[in-house]
Amino acid sequence: MSTSNLNPHIALLPSAGMGHLTPFIRLIPLLTSHNVKITVITPHPTLSISESESLSELFTSFPQVTRKQLHLPLPPLDDEPSSKSQDPFYNRFEVIRRSSHLLLPLLSSLSPPLSALITDMSLASTVIPITNSLQLPNYIFFTSSAKMLSLFLSFHALDDPKAKDFIEISGFEPIPKSWIPPPLLDDANNAMKIYFTECGKKMKESSGILVNTYESIEGESLKAFNSLPPVIAIGPLPPIKFERNQSLAWLDDQPAESVLYVSFGSRTAISREQIKALADGLVKSGKRFLWVVKDKKVDRDDETELVDLIGEELMERVKEKGMVVKNWLNQEEVLSHPAVGWFLSHCGWNSLTEAIWHGVPMLLWPQHGDQKINADLVERIGVGMWAKSWGWGDSVVVVKGDEIADTVREMTGNEFFRLRAAQVQDDARKAFGEGGSSYDRLNDLVDSWKCSPDL
Repeated sequence: MSTSNLNPHIALLPSAGMGHLTPFIRLIPLLTSHNVKITVITPHPTLSISESESLSELFTSFPQVTRKQLHLPLPPLDDEPSSKSQDPFYNRFEVIRRSSHLLLPLLSSLSPPLSALITDMSLASTVIPITNSLQLPNYIFFTSSAKMLSLFLSFHALDDPKAKDFIEISGFEPIPKSWIPPPLLDDANNAMKIYFTECGKKMKESSGILVNTYESIEGESLKAFNSLPPVIAIGPLPPIKFERNQSLAWLDDQPAESVLYVSFGSRTAISREQIKALADGLVKSGKRFLWVVKDKKVDRDDETELVDLIGEELMERVKEKGMVVKNWLNQEEVLSHPAVGWFLSHCGWNSLTEAIWHGVPMLLWPQHGDQKINADLVERIGVGMWAKSWGWGDSVVVVKGDEIADTVREMTGNEFFRLRAAQVQDDARKAFGEGGSSYDRLNDLVDSWKCSPDL
């Protein structure tokens, strides 16, 4: 189904959640700059408001990009209880996976014929058989680190991962069992374990795996992938500034590099007890802070007022040096603001790469998924400090305000992190600048599409 064309036609298939959607959005302007025709296939309806708004901004800013919708029939998941999750995003992954058969007529109807499809990692197991039947090259976009990719590709073949303290993968440094997402270590099947196992196994049949990383920070991991399919580092993908900018008036009034930005991403909600302890800790730290609070995983469900989450007395203390919001912020705009000096983060991969791009050092509090593996990388390259004693974010143990305050002061008082963050920022921008490693990899990939033979 591929075609020989100096202007190849590529379709992009993202999945649910901003963590999976954002890298696809950032890839689009890079491909359009190479005169690649792009069709984006978006699952409909979207799960969150932030997804809907980001897609609207994308298609307004890039009218040359074609949008096609994969209409989800929303099949019930009760027939297979193991595939149902308390996490609404994993449930949406499963609904999209079960609807993948609808892609066959959609992909076949696109004109001009496609040169390749770029598919989200969570959909690999159900979409690769479809593209194989069409003889259509399918590149999987892995929206985390190369180190996490090693676990993703190998997990299905591991002996009992609970049996040892470390997960050993040939060619890679052992991964402590305590860094592995807890659902993967459950005896029973669950939504994360099923998708992780099935997609990791099937991904090896893809045409290539794209990773939003670069050689300076993950050179050893990238070199360890010595078999097919090729692993192609194309990051860190630069953030996009859409035309509509948000008002950051409070930040505008703060001194340079004085504000701690606090956010746990678009799909992480912390407990109400932890919210109050975090508020207490931020106030006691004496630092200025901008804090995005989430009470629910899906923003459409997040209707509780801030004062009800934090309490009136603590809310008044917060206002002395802080700004707390519940609405979604454009994180790229926040991290690029001159007033922001540090970032208290859950260490999601997009957040990590954004902070690196803008030279902002991080205080790390992993919440779930790949985030302990990401936190280790941040510590290794010297741009942040991991509060290991705080554990996973969904722990029943609440981290007290005094401990949070002490750790914030320790991290923000260490000038080494700021100096190192500036160095790593420079390396990141060189990787994606002309002649950089990721710049060249992306050029080579586009050239391969332009030269692909007719099938």
